[in-house]
Parts: sequence; C-alpha cells; structure tokens
Amino acid sequence: MATINVSHAKARGLPRAGGPVPAARRRKAPLGSRIRRNLTSYAFLVGAILCFLLFSWYPIVHEFLLSFQHLNVIGQSEGWRGWRNYENMIHDPGFWTSVRVTLMFTGLALIFGYAMPFVLAVGLNEFRHAQSYFRLLVYLPVMLPPVAAAFLWKWFYTPDNSGMFNSLLHFLHLPTSAWLQSPNNTFVVFCMVVFSTWSNMGSGVLIYLASLQGIPGELYEAAELDGAGIIKRVWHVTIPQTRLILSLMLLTQIVATMQTFTESLVLTGGANGTGTMVYLIYQDATNLSNFGGSAAISSVLLVVLALFSGAYLYVNRRSAEV
Repeated sequence: MATINVSHAKARGLPRAGGPVPAARRRKAPLGSRIRRNLTSYAFLVGAILCFLLFSWYPIVHEFLLSFQHLNVIGQSEGWRGWRNYENMIHDPGFWTSVRVTLMFTGLALIFGYAMPFVLAVGLNEFRHAQSYFRLLVYLPVMLPPVAAAFLWKWFYTPDNSGMFNSLLHFLHLPTSAWLQSPNNTFVVFCMVVFSTWSNMGSGVLIYLASLQGIPGELYEAAELDGAGIIKRVWHVTIPQTRLILSLMLLTQIVATMQTFTESLVLTGGANGTGTMVYLIYQDATNLSNFGGSAAISSVLLVVLALFSGAYLYVNRRSAEV
C-alpha cells in the first residue's frame, strides 16, 4: 500500500511526506500579513530604539554642542565660544591633576580590582560544599547602596582611634595611619581603590564563576594526570578557556574605573588632589556653574573611552581571527 501511495504521488508530481517542498509551492506571505503577525515584535523594537536615542545619543550630542557654547548660571546658552572651553581646560592645572588621579586609580584598580575577583572565583570554584553561601557572602557588598557603603568605609578610615582600622592597629600595638588624611596622594588613591574593589568585585566573581563552571572537567582531569598543580591548571586550562570573558571584563573594568566618582565625592571630597575627572566635571557644573567647561571635559573623556574601546575590540577581533 505504501508503494502504491508513493507511486501515485510521483505520478501526480506531488512531494512525498517529509520531503522538500518545491520552490514553486514555497510562497511567501504578503508583506501586510507578515507585518501584522510581527506587529508586537516591531513595537518592542521601535520602543527600544526610541529609548536608546532619547536617553543615550541625544545627551551625547547635546553635551558635545554645549562644549562649544557659553552658558549662564542657569544653563542657558549665551552664544558660541568655539574652542575656548577646550583651551581653558588644557591650561587648567586642576584638569591635569584629575587626569593623573584617574589614571592612577585605573592602574591600581586593574592590579587589584581586576585580578582579585578572578582569583577569588577560582578559589570558590574549588569548594565542593556550601558554595552558594560563599557566593552570597561575596555578593553582599554589591547590594549595599554605593554612597552608604562609602560612608561606612569613611568611618573605617577615620584617622584617630575611633576608626575601625586604627582601632584594630592600636589593639595589635601597631602604628596607626592617617589613611584618607595622609599627605601621600598615592596612598590615598590606594585606599580609594581598596574600597572600590570591596564594593564592586561581587558581580565579577559571579560572572567568573559562571564561566569557570562551563569548562569541561575532562581538561582538568587530563591536566591532573599529567601532574599539573593548581597553578599550572589555572595557567594552561582556566585562563585559555576563559580568555573571552577575561577580555570583556578588562574592557568594562577600564571604562568603569575611568568614570569613578563616588570615591572622590564621599571619601575625600576631592581634597589634596584626589578628585577624578568625573568629580571635576561635577565640580565645574554644580559649584562653579561652568557648564561649558564641564561639557568639554565630558566630551574629552567620552572620546578617549570610545577610541580605547574601539581599538581594543579591533585588536581582540584580529587576534581571534589569527
């Protein structure tokens, strides 16, 4: 019976069950029908594009235009100034101080804030029991409001014996420190980096843990059979297998640390030359009503981060192709 049906289908030129449909019979639905069928998807897409244009691109373009204008104390334009705002920025010593502090903060954050979450994630990945509790413990600082956490650490750094760190050092009969009041600018920036690492590394640890758990266990077993210890396993197995996520986290770390603001505002108030570029933008706009100069610094920071991100992604893609 099956043979008869197949032969009958062949005689009539019909496709067999499960076979490919001839091109002549594959007709697309009318455009209007397809639009009506996907109307909800298009509506969500248009809404997302409008939100992106309104809250991302419009402020960027508007800020760039403001950097060439002279604005009064209430933010109204009083005419174009050309490159005057950028010239004043270049000749301002405070600008170069903020650049130096920002670069110092970014460099120290890459040493501690970038490496420590990965090392901690590798250590947590070795635990076989109570791993979820350790994840919660590591992620708790991220759930604290940033300003509240900064005020907490400001109390930790109190220079007299009422601060937690100095109280602990005094209890151990060790010399105390001035911490954020220290005349050593590098040491103060280091204290800011310690707080930033503590408050933000929870997210990085969870991302690294998710990436580590995707590595096939056979690779570690083969490395153990070859006599590789934990350091060699991390170097020859873990890092190569997580190279993509490590590269992405490096980029986001640099972009985020170059825009740090809470540390300068709450911990030091920008005193003793500890204000970052974003803190200088805030100071120019709020305290000095220098909206044009603030927009100029913002534009420079945006261009630098965009160029760095573009160059980094280009090099990373070329290395992946090789």
